[in-house]
Amino acid sequence: MADAGDPYKVLQVDPEAEDEVIQAAYRRLARKYHPDLAPGPEAAARMAAINAAWDRLGDPVVRATFDRERAIRLAHAEEVARHAAARPASSPTAAGAQRPATPPPPDDVSRDWTSGRSSQGGGYDPSMRSADGLGAAGPAPGNPSGSVLNFGRYAGWSLGEIARSDIEYIEWLDRMPIGRPYRDELDGLLRRAGRRKSVDAQAAERRGLFRRR
Repeated sequence: MADAGDPYKVLQVDPEAEDEVIQAAYRRLARKYHPDLAPGPEAAARMAAINAAWDRLGDPVVRATFDRERAIRLAHAEEVARHAAARPASSPTAAGAQRPATPPPPDDVSRDWTSGRSSQGGGYDPSMRSADGLGAAGPAPGNPSGSVLNFGRYAGWSLGEIARSDIEYIEWLDRMPIGRPYRDELDGLLRRAGRRKSVDAQAAERRGLFRRR
């Protein structure tokens, strides 16, 4: 059975699906698992889960609230995983010290890259807590530039200040739904930091390697 805690999985639809698609999926599953057509305790339990999922997604206002809460939960889980992955190993290396992490290669994207998502955002709840707590990074270092976050460990910091201190966080935020309102700013910061290059720039670099001297 699909995860009863995720109504999108129960109705077998994508979280970005239109309301009409969700309604059609509910009707299809309801006909399949209705007690009159599929008797038995398993079908009854499945039908109960389908009805519960419809209660969350059938009304656009209720769905919008659920989507905001879901985005916050996913962002929290991603940040927990990010901090866990960045935490140094407990055992030292043979040389007695941790080896520095190798930064990932820059993304190769089109010169006219766009996320294709709305830049308006979804009104995220400022009470969200990150893995280390709201504002755990402490006060901003100064010289702010760009939008100021009101969530996560860097609450109160501008995106420019975060980029100078923790570019990996900018990369993480660029991947997360909660970063949608800042996509253009994040893209610019990643390009300036060398973490994202256009396809044209990469081709020019390759041509330079084979230029005759």
